[in-house]
Amino acid sequence: MTALGFLYPGHSAEDDYPRMEQMLGSDVRLQVVHTDIGEDAHRVDALLEMGSPKRLAAGVEELRLSGAEAVVWACTSASFVFGWEGAHDQVRTLARSAGLPASSTSFAFAHAVREVGAGRVAVAATYPEDVAGLFASFLKASGVEVVSTQGNGIITAAEVGTWGWDEVRAMARAGDHPDAEALLLPDTALHTAAYIHDLEQDLGKPVLTANQVTVWEALRLATRRVNAPSLGALFTKEPVVQVKG
Repeated sequence: MTALGFLYPGHSAEDDYPRMEQMLGSDVRLQVVHTDIGEDAHRVDALLEMGSPKRLAAGVEELRLSGAEAVVWACTSASFVFGWEGAHDQVRTLARSAGLPASSTSFAFAHAVREVGAGRVAVAATYPEDVAGLFASFLKASGVEVVSTQGNGIITAAEVGTWGWDEVRAMARAGDHPDAEALLLPDTALHTAAYIHDLEQDLGKPVLTANQVTVWEALRLATRRVNAPSLGALFTKEPVVQVKG
């Protein structure tokens, strides 16, 4: 059994995690601990407070008691808003507090883009344009070329959490770009686990979503690879080819 821990801000799309646990179809347990978000707003000052060390540290003990082998701060906006270096500091502080390997959803995106072999990406974000732009800047700092960024002006995670297939598909289609080798949907408040396979079929390219990459990142920290095609190209391992001489 591999136990993975997630610090999830508030309550929006956390039911993606038990859904993904079932979709992984293996001995993986996803333990979600909720953090106090303070003000629910995709606004820089509120996001900096949401991702502050004291708010993250408050959930760490519960995760440790759950037996988690790694922990991921399951929030994109309240990690990339600190910038490339600040997000590294956030993760280092979390790792020290938890005594576990740690990461965040923002770094999960940077690593997942490389995993699917994409050099150029498009971003379709629920956030206001200024916050979406900060995510694009974070990706560029990681070495990813961002060919287009579209924000949708939604302020609260609570509103994002009400979106279903129709809204997610519309945002993905509107935010895709013909030059992009992958499309990124960066908000853990957005339900996407049930839609990834259909989105990839619709767009003809890998689609990386916040809760999906967060779980993949935790598996990576625990040195586990799981083949789960229903979770998209990111979770599809190439078979080992035996060459006979």
